[in-house]
Amino acid sequence: MMLFPNVLTFMRLLSVPVTVWWMAEGQMAWAFWLFVAAGLTDAFDGGLARLLGAQSDLGAWLDPLADKALLVSVYLMLGLGGFLPLWLVVMVVSRDVVIVLYAGRTMLAGRFQGSPILISKVNTAVQIALAAFVLANLAFGWENGRGVEALIYAAAATTAASAAGYLFRAGDLS
Repeated sequence: MMLFPNVLTFMRLLSVPVTVWWMAEGQMAWAFWLFVAAGLTDAFDGGLARLLGAQSDLGAWLDPLADKALLVSVYLMLGLGGFLPLWLVVMVVSRDVVIVLYAGRTMLAGRFQGSPILISKVNTAVQIALAAFVLANLAFGWENGRGVEALIYAAAATTAASAAGYLFRAGDLS
């Protein structure tokens, strides 16, 4: 039986191709609203699972998979469209590769930890905020260049710190 928090996470995963499709078709308002809804489910599913005592191994795997699929896809689309700097897109994708390699290494070492480090949670929130701001600018013509620029640098800093945190933890496995 799939628990309700896992259903939310699964719905977030299913939102990825729809969001990408709408972005590719120039339907930025629809992409924005679906991305915001998916981001909100990310904020609630883990807390809801803890509150309901409904934490599961499936959720521990599905939640980060949904996060990475959504963020990497949206960042790739925004980067390819010229709406985000490609250097940031490369950082975001590279960080997720580091996390996947870290998870694989910890599993091989028999010390898998399903919970992310704190800076990773902060990083995910900043990345979601940046993508939402850029999508809002595209969808509704909001001009918030300074806010987007600040979020770009905040995303870069937290992305680098998160990748470094996982690399540091991976070094502790030796």
